[in-house]
Amino acid sequence: MSSKPQILVLGAGAWGTALALVLCRNGGNEVFLWGRDADAIAAMRQRRINERYLPGIKLPQELNLVGGAQALPADIDIIVAAVPFQTLRSVLEFFAGAIGPPGCVACACKGLERDTFLRADQIVADVYPSTTAVAILSGPNFAAEVAEQRPAAITVAAWDGSWGRELVQRFHSPLFRPYLTADVIGVEIGGAIKNVMAIAAGIGDGLGLGANSRAALITRGLAEITRFGVAQGGQLETFMGLSGLGDLVLTCTDDKSRNRRFGLQLAAGEKVADAIADIGLVEGATTAVALVEFADRLGIEMPISREVADTIASKTTPEQAVRNLLARDPVAEAAGLLSPFNSD
Repeated sequence: MSSKPQILVLGAGAWGTALALVLCRNGGNEVFLWGRDADAIAAMRQRRINERYLPGIKLPQELNLVGGAQALPADIDIIVAAVPFQTLRSVLEFFAGAIGPPGCVACACKGLERDTFLRADQIVADVYPSTTAVAILSGPNFAAEVAEQRPAAITVAAWDGSWGRELVQRFHSPLFRPYLTADVIGVEIGGAIKNVMAIAAGIGDGLGLGANSRAALITRGLAEITRFGVAQGGQLETFMGLSGLGDLVLTCTDDKSRNRRFGLQLAAGEKVADAIADIGLVEGATTAVALVEFADRLGIEMPISREVADTIASKTTPEQAVRNLLARDPVAEAAGLLSPFNSD
């Protein structure tokens, strides 16, 4: 890899644009930001603003904007994928055919693939040869604040330590601090399931259940995330860090979170389709359904996630979902935290 690596950021939404800005502002990187909508990219190229997702944030001239199937350099060193999770496979497959395999694919989207229940690292492994390293970027960040250059931190998870350190170097700045870990699975699971918990928190707040209820929900949600994540091979410590507890608290308590706003609108009686049409992408809605089905196959108890999934599927109402959770038999607080087969 050259001293000035070529980095392709996939996804010109808020998060992809914010990450591209971090990389571009740091200097020493040749950064390409790709969006599926060629017309939207052309408008961004002309105005140097992502008007839809990050209005008011100037895009530097050094940031290369690429739309649709526009030609790209064949020797991309790093791909940063910030596309909607359910499109991750198709987008990576497109670029696997269009350009050569990169040295590393860093996934900044969160979820579980519908039907297959695969994580991002498994999808990357399906698409690219074993010579391509995989990394995960996750943490308590809203894109607008990162783009506005407010202080933020993120977890970089990579099995290949040399690529992990490379990503830390490329993203690190005085206002954006990456922390390195080798726990790829734990970081992925924490980032995916916290979106489900944010929907639950939104439902609770929308029903006016109060601060006590929200604190209990976040705490038991963390136990649920940890139980599932450890069963998948994640490390306990990861769920207490930025990509676990940090991201969970952020998305459960701030209305910038689309998943939380989705829960608020469900509690107000809005239909699922109408709420999604109003908010846009709600990753937790798809993740909840896939997560519960996968957990059932594994025999892992996920009571909060189940009530969220059932609410989304109109099998229950927000009010009944709360009653179902409160009606569960009492257990010791630590029961089932590390053993996936014990009830919560």
